[in-house]
Amino acid sequence: MRVDLNADAGESYGAFLYGHDREVFPHITSANLACGFHGGSPTRILEALRLAKAHGVQVGAHPGFPDLVGFGRREMALSPEEVYADVLYQIGALSALLKAEGLSLHHVKPHGALYLKACRDRETARAIAEAVRAFDPALPLVVLPGTVYEEEARALGLRVVLEAFPERAYLKNGQLAPRSMPGSWITDPEEAARRAVRMVLEGRVEALDGGEVEVRAETLCIHGDNPNAPLVVRAVREALLAHGVEIRAF
Repeated sequence: MRVDLNADAGESYGAFLYGHDREVFPHITSANLACGFHGGSPTRILEALRLAKAHGVQVGAHPGFPDLVGFGRREMALSPEEVYADVLYQIGALSALLKAEGLSLHHVKPHGALYLKACRDRETARAIAEAVRAFDPALPLVVLPGTVYEEEARALGLRVVLEAFPERAYLKNGQLAPRSMPGSWITDPEEAARRAVRMVLEGRVEALDGGEVEVRAETLCIHGDNPNAPLVVRAVREALLAHGVEIRAF
């Protein structure tokens, strides 16, 4: 058994620090770097990129809605054409910084509300997948399994990487529980680690609204803005290794 361990990062903006990149990067194998729309100013993105490079962490693009004030967590009524252009623009911006450092883009994973909208809105999902294919049809796209987002990515012939979230609660329909729901955010490191092991070894996890939900995980995400992110990612990594799971980038 093996799994990738990813984190959203590079989301600081100018003088404003956000997340725990320095503490988290030693424990992950891939990072999703903000591209300037929901977070991440150019110098801050470059800092995170160089930090990832120093730790041997693969770098992916983390495009979001153009919503700095709401950190990309408010859904926006963008047309498919706008989503396509915005995602392509953000991938290109990060790729320029990667090229300057002698690195290549490893994957794409949308951020926040854009990711969640793609999971249930086919046009948004298709626009994201089309942008990735236009940039590089061999570029992996990280998706939530069992959604129209996964379907559209596969339909366009993209390589999909199935993602699970040990520190986010699930609903029994397989979707992530809204952050407004009590219990949707798991900050206890041991609980997140227990859930991660179940996800990888059993392919299941408890649902917040009762019962269990099937989970397929090729990569596990730890949110960089989780207040306990450094402790959570360390606990998850140690628990997986203790159960014989190899941790490496996809």
